[in-house]
Amino acid sequence: MDVPALIEGVRSGGRAAISRAITLVESSRADHRAAARELVGELSGTRPPRDRPAVRVGVSGVPGVGKSTFIESLGTRLTGQGHRVGVLAVDPSSVRTGGSVLGDKTRMARLSADPAAYVRASPSSGTLGGVAKATSQAMVVLEAAGFDVVLVETVGVGQSEVTVAGMVDTFLFLTLARTGDQLQGIKKGILEISDVIAVNKSDDRETETTAAAKELAGALGFVHRGSKGWVPPVLTCSGRSGAGLPEVWEAVLRHRESLGADGLADRRARQQLDFTWALIRDELEERLRRSPGVAAVRDEVRAQVLSGRLPATAAADVVLAAFDEDDVR
Repeated sequence: MDVPALIEGVRSGGRAAISRAITLVESSRADHRAAARELVGELSGTRPPRDRPAVRVGVSGVPGVGKSTFIESLGTRLTGQGHRVGVLAVDPSSVRTGGSVLGDKTRMARLSADPAAYVRASPSSGTLGGVAKATSQAMVVLEAAGFDVVLVETVGVGQSEVTVAGMVDTFLFLTLARTGDQLQGIKKGILEISDVIAVNKSDDRETETTAAAKELAGALGFVHRGSKGWVPPVLTCSGRSGAGLPEVWEAVLRHRESLGADGLADRRARQQLDFTWALIRDELEERLRRSPGVAAVRDEVRAQVLSGRLPATAAADVVLAAFDEDDVR
């Protein structure tokens, strides 16, 4: 693979080069992983022709909240204002086959056809929280290609919200008005990591949506009680009609301004440190899979665990001992 040529193609904004670069960072092949490290290392030093780094926003919410419709409407509005918008939509992979539908590009047909936007649907590949391990590198690719807004859509289940919140500047949580129980199922942890909250689909039930927003605002007041920092605003919007989207985007920008240049730099530096350890864990897992010693004992350990003859703790010790033997050999 001609990595220098790929780097040049990305920096010039070529869509084919962008697609190939993201495919490269998503690959699990050993040679591709080495090439991806070279690619991302070079692109990380790219300084786009603008004064400030790209706006990174994570968008999450319960299934059925309308994330894709919201992102398409918001992205189209932003490109109309002169922004270049990149969307990374992570689809959940099957726990049985590893396959993924990757339907977000289909659901965002209008934005996908916009020359000022780029939509990429990627499989989660079973990683923690449904967020693909390559998402951070994919953001680097998009920013090096000149996209000044990057939206990351999560699958909205499990720990995905926490994972994506640690990768972006602003975490936007979408929710719905549910008659009398809009707080049901929303854990305190989600309210703690949210920077902006929007109650979507206000065009369907405006009165209930407004009531839900007030109730959530009250809950947030309790969660952030005594805090002198940023308190997440609760807004209402409609991804379908576009109502309230300007206000939501303004809230995102206000949150970014509240961080300040030093705060934003510190947040991204800490994210890079977390990402460093994530890459180390990923590499160790790959080495464990490729280990000759582990391969030699894998079937026997599996059979003994399934039969109940070997407890999980002892089985783990056997596998790790076999892995350590690789270095001795």
